[in-house]
Amino acid sequence: MTTVNTAVSERNRRYFKAPVFAVAPMIDWTDRHCRFFHRQISRNALLYTEMVVADAIIHGPRERLLSFDAAEHPVALQLGGSDPAKLAEAVRIAEPYGYDEINLNVGCPSDRVQSGTFGACLMLTPETVAECVAAMKKVADVPVTVKCRIGVDEQEPEEALPTLMTRVLDAGADAIWIHARKAWLKGLSPKENREIPPLDYEIVYRMKARFPDVFIGINGGIHTMDEAEAHLAHVDGVMLGRAAYQNAAILSDVDHRFYGAPATEPDWNDLRDRMMAYAERHIANGGRLQHIARHMVGLFTGLPGARRYRQILSTDAAKPNAGPEVIAAAFAAVDFSGAAEAVSA
Repeated sequence: MTTVNTAVSERNRRYFKAPVFAVAPMIDWTDRHCRFFHRQISRNALLYTEMVVADAIIHGPRERLLSFDAAEHPVALQLGGSDPAKLAEAVRIAEPYGYDEINLNVGCPSDRVQSGTFGACLMLTPETVAECVAAMKKVADVPVTVKCRIGVDEQEPEEALPTLMTRVLDAGADAIWIHARKAWLKGLSPKENREIPPLDYEIVYRMKARFPDVFIGINGGIHTMDEAEAHLAHVDGVMLGRAAYQNAAILSDVDHRFYGAPATEPDWNDLRDRMMAYAERHIANGGRLQHIARHMVGLFTGLPGARRYRQILSTDAAKPNAGPEVIAAAFAAVDFSGAAEAVSA
């Protein structure tokens, strides 16, 4: 039987109070503006940054890469890398910014990530992942977690996944998020790797049974709150990616369904006003409305007026000197009378 460091189990209990609902890290999508927007819809969902490469933090524009609005908490920083010393240095640099968790990416299958010898290809070298986790833990003052696949290429998941998990848990990892698909490093694009390899939720459930004292979260192909709730009968956390991004209104059900908040209808006008105020601050600091509006386009999918809403945000927000009034115009195009039914569907 697999044993787990009791100190790790205690950290799990303190930080990860199941159930946990999270919005997945997504490159080019979950930037600070996306996260601020999602936080206005759910007060409790755990939000993740897009993956930030350790080298970029060490040598690049740290303020642009790491700064975020205090309203985003709880928010986790996802790092990419395979050099323990560089990852530890990135954690040191990020510490003053106040993230609630540091996550190591062992799941992204893109060619760009593989060329840097990190992401999903690290599943082939679990000892390297363990060394990275151990180095990060030495300098981190918040939980360090790992997000992985069930295996890559010709690996047998029933062997590869528990081997990786045992290594990183022994190195001090506080939690593991598992995307319930293999990644194929050659022959499939990142998009195809999210769709073609078959989902195997059962292996994630078996890992939870095998490591009962470890926080284990599940990711991959989860589209609705009902599906999320069903998974939480087997694991500690559930993570949605594109489903939450492309129809962010579903996040309005998170606080009630998973965190015990009172059941209330979302105040979409209040959301409009808060996003307009946020946009005004961003523009005053030299930003553009499009930086924010692009993340809001899918908010009212399925409602009357949603098409016009999307047109306004996609077209008018991209114009030079576009201001917060574009958000007001977009919201005015939507009929909210069926919003509650659309969210819970």
